[in-house]
Amino acid sequence: MITQEQISLYIQNIPATPSVIRQTLDHVRNGDLIKAAKCAEEDPALKLYLRTLINRPIYGFRNEVSSLSQIFGILGTSSAQQILYNYLMSLLVPKEWGLFSLTHQAFFDLQASFSRKWEMILKHLNLLTHENESAITLLPASIIVCDALFGAHKKEVEQLRSVKALDYNTILQRLSGQSLFDLCSVIAEKWEMPSSIAHTVHAASGTDGNIGEEVKTLAKWMHLLLFYELSRSPFVEAGLNELIDFKIEFVQDIYESFTQVVGYDETNG
Repeated sequence: MITQEQISLYIQNIPATPSVIRQTLDHVRNGDLIKAAKCAEEDPALKLYLRTLINRPIYGFRNEVSSLSQIFGILGTSSAQQILYNYLMSLLVPKEWGLFSLTHQAFFDLQASFSRKWEMILKHLNLLTHENESAITLLPASIIVCDALFGAHKKEVEQLRSVKALDYNTILQRLSGQSLFDLCSVIAEKWEMPSSIAHTVHAASGTDGNIGEEVKTLAKWMHLLLFYELSRSPFVEAGLNELIDFKIEFVQDIYESFTQVVGYDETNG
């Protein structure tokens, strides 16, 4: 169904980081948000993405924010870096989803929800850093990659899953020896993301051994956040709750704390 050659071809076709994005990221990392905003002005698609994303209801701005300098000023360096990575991820979003019943808007709303809740979690854990905050941007890549690889084999996948209730990640591992988290790490490397980002996201699979305590903590919260988000009604209907296997034992010690942090966010919009 899916071969190593198909996976290699998919990875090869992932575009390199556009020069404007690379330069904008460099300015953000150097703390120069004015130069970052001017640089971002050169990319019409990036401008539209930033304006659309920042004005989604989840960000809570009462008045429309349209100026890029204002957008970067509001975001600050950490969140600006995260959203630029989110934009990179949007370049991989298919024109039409083949496996999952998703729309572009639903996917972008999912990105925004991940970002907002992850920031709250990191503040709760007192682990809010640029790289930790940006790690969440790589997680939706698992959804995109899964749709790209399985979309053309939907009927075969449905037949396989009717015999054995397997998640897509397990099927991919059995067919190719690689997991969705492995492929996310490859994407991170291709886009020259800090290695710590790929390390954290890979650990969120719940299967990595011999990892440090901080990474393990981040991985647990990210694993639970993934399932919390994908268990919401619109994403269950889209089929996203079948993405990977939920490892209850991996997150059981943080479940109560997670519910308090994220539950508070849901209550207070």
